[in-house]
Amino acid sequence: MNFKLILLLATILMMGCKTRPLADTETFKITQLTANTFVHITYLQTTSFGKVACNGLIFRNKDEAIIFDTPSNDTVANELIDWVEKQLRCQVKGIVVNHFHNDCLGGLKAFHKRNVLSHANSKTIELAQKQQVEVPQNGFEGKQELWLGDKKIINQFYGSGHTHDNIVSYIPSENVLFGGCLIKAVGADFGYLGDADVKEWSNTVKKVKEAIPTLKFVVPGHGKAGGTELLDYTIQKFKDKKP
Repeated sequence: MNFKLILLLATILMMGCKTRPLADTETFKITQLTANTFVHITYLQTTSFGKVACNGLIFRNKDEAIIFDTPSNDTVANELIDWVEKQLRCQVKGIVVNHFHNDCLGGLKAFHKRNVLSHANSKTIELAQKQQVEVPQNGFEGKQELWLGDKKIINQFYGSGHTHDNIVSYIPSENVLFGGCLIKAVGADFGYLGDADVKEWSNTVKKVKEAIPTLKFVVPGHGKAGGTELLDYTIQKFKDKKP
């Protein structure tokens, strides 16, 4: 068989393995993105948009893991932690909160009860306190570097967009960006704009794109993951949006 054909078939098989759900229940779904990253999808019931699928990320390094964004309630958060511990055989070492909305920290109390350290922008902590919800423990200004074993994670605030506290999280070893609700899936609508800075949204995403030119994988807060085309789509989407 032609070598190029063998390589093509192998690539297709690998892509198929990555997209097949590792878990798919009524409360959450998990798919593998790269060798050591997994997208967790949970659900939030809203009055304006109905039942909304919400993305988060799991990053593992050997027998440890960090999760990005909680499910919207403690029950599902416990289910997610249990899955990581039993199926990935990893101890959850941290939870990173993208911004102050319920689809990012609604299940934070479950993590705290299991002694998982939480990290967030200091602005997120302030907003969570005002909302009188569970408050992240470890705040940072601007940029934070976390280490999971010998692998680095960069959490950074580039500017306002979906909210005035939204960050993104970059994992250099996997070339993966968890953009949260700052980043839109290709074809997505504007979504909830109640706490948004529509005027600055495009400029903020431009800063992200310029700061990480080698980026390969992008996970939005809702919808399908992809590549840098998600950044381009979001930039254009809000460039055209009138404040």
